[in-house]
Amino acid sequence: MRMIRLALSLALSAVAVGAAAETVGSVDTAFKLIGPDHKVVVEVFDDPAVGGVSCYLSRAKTGGIKGAIGLAEDKAESSVACRQVGPITFNGKIARQDEVFSERASIFFKHVRVVRMVDAKRNALVYLVYSDRLIEGSPKNSVTAVPVPANLPIPLK
Repeated sequence: MRMIRLALSLALSAVAVGAAAETVGSVDTAFKLIGPDHKVVVEVFDDPAVGGVSCYLSRAKTGGIKGAIGLAEDKAESSVACRQVGPITFNGKIARQDEVFSERASIFFKHVRVVRMVDAKRNALVYLVYSDRLIEGSPKNSVTAVPVPANLPIPLK
C-alpha cells in the first residue's frame, strides 16, 4: 500500500520543466472499444529562454482503460521540429545545453524530454527529443536545428 501511495504521489507531482505544451491536434491510430483510442498527438511549446522559437512535438499516446486513468506507458517514440516563428530574442545568457521541456510518459519514471544545445560555431540552436527511463534508457530520438541570424550572436553563459 505504501508503494502505491508513493507511486501516485510521484505521478501527481510530475510537472513540465521549462515550457508547457499546447495540443495542436491528434490522429487516432487504433480503435479501443473501452476508453480512448490510441493516437499520435502533436503539441507545441515555445522555448522559454529564446523568443521567436517554437517546437512541435509528435508522440504516441496510449488509449484504452489504462490510458484513460493515466496508468498506460506511452511508446518511447517521438519527433521534434523547432522553427523560427518570429524575431529571435534571448532572455539573457543561455547554457550550452539545457532541458527546455519534460513531460511524464508513464506513471513509473518515464519522461519525454527536449534538450536545447548551442552550436556556437554555426550560430544555431539544436533541439533533441528523447525518452528516458529510470531502469533502462531508450536510444530512440529525434533532432532539429534552428539557425540564428549571423548578426545575432548567441549569448552563452
